[in-house]
Amino acid sequence: MRVRILKLFLVFIIICINISAFSQENNKRDISKSSIIDSLKRNGVIISENQKKPDITLSKSQALIYLHQRFHPQFWKNPGDPLRQAFGHLIYEAEHPPLDSLKRMLTKYPYDSLSISWDKFYIWEPLRLKIPVVSRPEFNAAIDTSVKTTSDLFGGKRDSLHLGRSELKDTTILVIIDTLNEVTSSYSKFPFKYFNHPFQSDSLKAAVSSILNYLDERDSTVISLTGLGKSVTPIMMNSKSEKVMRYWLKNEFSDSVTIWLGNPARNTIGLYLEKGVNFRRPVRQGHYAKAKINIKPLDNTKLLGIQNIALKSQFWKYHTETSFILNQASLSNWVRGGENSVSTALDVTGYANYNNKALKLSSNNFARLKFGYLKSGKNDIRKNLDLLETNSKLNHKAFGKFDFSAILLFKTQLARGYNYTQNTNTHDTSILVSKFMNPAILTIGFGLDYKPNKNTSLNFSPFSYKGTFVTDTAHINQTLYGIPKNRKSLNEPGVSFMITNVFKPIETVTIVNRLQLFTNYIHNPQNIDVDWEMIATATLNWFTEVRFNTHLIFDDDTKTDELYKNGQPVLMPDGTRKRTARIQFIEMLGFSLFFRF
Repeated sequence: MRVRILKLFLVFIIICINISAFSQENNKRDISKSSIIDSLKRNGVIISENQKKPDITLSKSQALIYLHQRFHPQFWKNPGDPLRQAFGHLIYEAEHPPLDSLKRMLTKYPYDSLSISWDKFYIWEPLRLKIPVVSRPEFNAAIDTSVKTTSDLFGGKRDSLHLGRSELKDTTILVIIDTLNEVTSSYSKFPFKYFNHPFQSDSLKAAVSSILNYLDERDSTVISLTGLGKSVTPIMMNSKSEKVMRYWLKNEFSDSVTIWLGNPARNTIGLYLEKGVNFRRPVRQGHYAKAKINIKPLDNTKLLGIQNIALKSQFWKYHTETSFILNQASLSNWVRGGENSVSTALDVTGYANYNNKALKLSSNNFARLKFGYLKSGKNDIRKNLDLLETNSKLNHKAFGKFDFSAILLFKTQLARGYNYTQNTNTHDTSILVSKFMNPAILTIGFGLDYKPNKNTSLNFSPFSYKGTFVTDTAHINQTLYGIPKNRKSLNEPGVSFMITNVFKPIETVTIVNRLQLFTNYIHNPQNIDVDWEMIATATLNWFTEVRFNTHLIFDDDTKTDELYKNGQPVLMPDGTRKRTARIQFIEMLGFSLFFRF
């Protein structure tokens, strides 16, 4: 029996050992798997759970640094995105003081410390003069008539009563010889590089005051007043309006008292009691519920917000002037004689002027077209006016009223031009003498430009070039313009001088003169080419004016045939026609339709 019990016990122990062994292997496997998964989760390889959003707190400096980094254009698809512009405005508002601080600083700033005396803008030079001075007589001294006084030496007249004597004394006075465009201050805290005209500090003070007043009038906000009930009364702050609004202030019993609300001054609300309202204080004060007004919080940034307005300098200015003249005459059975005629003239000028004071550069440019036709009697329509020209001048500030200057002038015509002659059969014959770019005249020069005032310009270019070109020599005689027979161009180095003046004797009359002179260094420098045009206009109303235009040209290289009184050409001994240089002149007078845009 004991043996059986022992055997059963041994079998039980063996079975338990096996069972525990199997269970340990499974636990080891489970433990190894869980440990691997935990390690992978800790290293961030496996993310099976939602990540918790961290609490992000940034200081002002950290926030500005971060926004500056994200504001860079490289992070944005479109640099003009509204969100990016909002970030930029937010950064600007955070990094700059509010308007109240700026206003306080600008208002109290000592602008007088920036003042530069007006005499610093002029160049002074001493000038010696002799002025007469009358000296007081010395009654106790004997007068020697044999001795000549200073007044006798200089031709002065002695006082016959011997009350005094006159003499000339050397006197020195200061006179202005030129003006300065750049003057700086000796003040150590002077913030500008220079001033370019007197009283500029006063102008700055006036400009700042004007802008601050504008901001005071522009910046405003709306305040909504509410009480018991659903009514809302909006009030516009800083409107400076004399308008007042009626408001009923109610209690819990719906009893109301009328008041008037207004905005009499900046950041001020005016409360005015309705006229005719009487108050009666009861003998014994009862207990009433407290009346209250719901106050809406006000965002002060709306009062202080100022948009950053980008100012773009306007360097170019454009304008165009157009004039059209029409003349017509019609005759029928006119005994005294005459011919029917119609003539037209169109004058269009476009201007483009550039001025950059920072770079000290300026440029004046215009392009012009003059064109006209004439129909007289039985003759065909003929051209009587044709000019296409451009005029450009580039200046850089040199000193005083002088500028370094470069000029470019170009002249030609648009349509074909003919000379008309009458033969023995009284029929007109035409000879082609010009067409587009034949001839074409180009002038280039470098030198100085002097502007004594805004209406006058004197340009002197000692290094100049003038070229005359006729490319179609098969149909046009280039010798009419001084070009040799075997060539298509005439190149002339020389000196050019140009004067431009605008004169207004009265408000409605304008006289414009343009004079261009050129002389050849090498060939006949004494023969000066002259091109002078004068335009006088008298304005009648906003679209009509009387215009008188003259144009005179003299070019020693441009020659025309000499004619006898009967119109026959003068011949040379070899049978060729005699040609000489003559003054070319054209004049036009009439009423014109005038437009500026």
